[in-house]
Order: sequence, then structure tokens, then C-alpha cells
Amino acid sequence: MVKVAVLDDYQNVAKDLGDWSILSADVELHTFQDHLIDEDMLVERLIGFEIVVGMRERTPFPQSLLERLPALRLLITTGMVNASFDLDAATDLGILVEGTGNLGNITGELTWGLIMTLARHIAEEDKATRAGQWQTTIGPSLEGKTLGLLGLGRIGSQLAAYGHAFHMPIIAWSQNLTLERAAECGATLVSKEELFAQSDVVSIHVRLSERTKGLVTSHDLSLMKPSAYFVNTSRGPIVDEPALIDLLRRKAIAGAALDVFDEEPLPLNHTLRDMENTVITPHLGYVTTESYKVMYDDAAEDIQAFLSGQFTRVLNPTVLDRSNLRHMK
Repeated sequence: MVKVAVLDDYQNVAKDLGDWSILSADVELHTFQDHLIDEDMLVERLIGFEIVVGMRERTPFPQSLLERLPALRLLITTGMVNASFDLDAATDLGILVEGTGNLGNITGELTWGLIMTLARHIAEEDKATRAGQWQTTIGPSLEGKTLGLLGLGRIGSQLAAYGHAFHMPIIAWSQNLTLERAAECGATLVSKEELFAQSDVVSIHVRLSERTKGLVTSHDLSLMKPSAYFVNTSRGPIVDEPALIDLLRRKAIAGAALDVFDEEPLPLNHTLRDMENTVITPHLGYVTTESYKVMYDDAAEDIQAFLSGQFTRVLNPTVLDRSNLRHMK
């Protein structure tokens, strides 16, 4: 039997949303709903598995873990980018790494929902109304407010379109953003400092990399208006999280909506869980029925192709060039 592990299936939906029926009869599929952080526990769980499917970056696969999984031959990440998988180590060990498709518009949808929730105190008023209270807050209209986008890629440009629909002026900055790209999105290119100082809503839309880790500094955050909101649906380490927490604790900004954090899942004793001027969600940006179906269907396709001697959506193609691929039995 070929043992396949599907990790971090938090909602216990992987078997229902993926078409695993295409797999050969000798494939034994296991799904795991709990999240393991400890490497020794991960090794104990995965030691006999030849194929592992990871959900995005929930469980990292650094060199230290890969070296302790001698049976592993195929490692799959949902999506085509995973900063927490050590591709070089996988290549050196002869482990093929593949990805899947995903849907491109869903993180933007969540981001706009978080912006609306912050501005109109939706979560807070829902809680108050259930407790018997009535109209306990007042919030601003978004019309005429400045939306600042750190990043104008696929998701950032989607947010620009949403902002225009709400008649918000759009300003933007990123390390490689050009005047032409900003104009295409109906945005004004500004400096990084101007973005934080002028925006009524700052939203982060850059990919996590060595270049963007810590990109949003304490100084940047200190430039924000006391009435401004901060939103991050990209990746936690892009932002100086302790500096943001300090800003929120002092009520130096109006609030923050966060879908991503330095450590995920967010620890039970984390300060952000108790802060009233925040809206926090558990990394839901890519979590929809439709996106899961695409990712799990593609994962099943990757597995069956691999078992048939074919390779799809390969993320470390040099492992094939070196001819050191660990072969299935």
C-alpha cells in the first residue's frame, strides 16, 4: 500500500471536497484534523508515509524534518508557492515537490469584509445585540476615505477596484511599483511613508519573502492617523507584530483586522485575543468551498500522475534533472 497523509484538515472536509476516487486501489488515504508543531511528533506521525499533502503553509517542512522522513517521495503544497517548504533540501534528498491550482479572488473578498467589519463595528455590534444592547458604537463611512494599498498585484488590484466602488481615493506603494502599474489600477503612487501617513485604511498585499519579512516597521506604523485602520490578510511576518500590538494597546490607531499572524494557529494566550479594537480571523483568506475543491482535486491528480510515472505542477524541477528522484516501490 502507498500511504498518503493529508495534513491540517481543520474542518474535516478533505475527503468530501477532493475527488480521491481517481487514486489507485493500492493508495491508503489518511487525513489529520489536528495541527502538530513539535518536529518529533510530526516525524512519529509521518515516518511511514510516502506522499504528504500540506495545506498551504500550515505545517512547515524544513530540512531538519525532511531528513527524518526517509519514506517520503512526493510532497504536495496546495497552491503553487510555499515559503515554509525547503525546496533545496527536498531536491537534495530526491523528494519531488508539487503544487496545485487555487482561486485568485477569494482573499480580496475576505479583506473587504474585514474592512467593513472594522469601520462599522459589525462584530462588536453583533455581540452587543445578542447581549440585549442596542447601537453601542458609531463608525465612519468609507466614501471619501483614502485606501492605502501596500502592493498592487493580483489581490491589491482587486482591492483597488473595491475601493473605487466605494468612492475611495486609492494610494499605493511597493518596492517595485511603477507609475504605469499604479495608473492601470486607478491608484496614485506614493512613498512608503506617505502611504502610512495619508491612508485612512492601510491594507497589506505583498508576498512573504526574505525581502518583505519585516517590511512594515514600527516607524511605518507610528505614522498612521489615530483614526486609521490597519488590515493584513497577506502574511504575519511582513509586519512588526509587537509594534502593531503596542500601537493598538495605546489606541494610537482606530483598530486592526488581522487574518494572519507570526505564529499560526494563534496561541491561546496571545495578546491579540483580548484586544477590543481588533477583528481577528484564523487565516481564512483562501478558505472557501470552491478553493478547497480546486486544491484537493489537483492534489489527487498530482498523486495519481506521480504513481503513473508522470510529474505535474513541479516546484523543484531540478530534482528531475539530477535523476536522484526517490522512486515509488
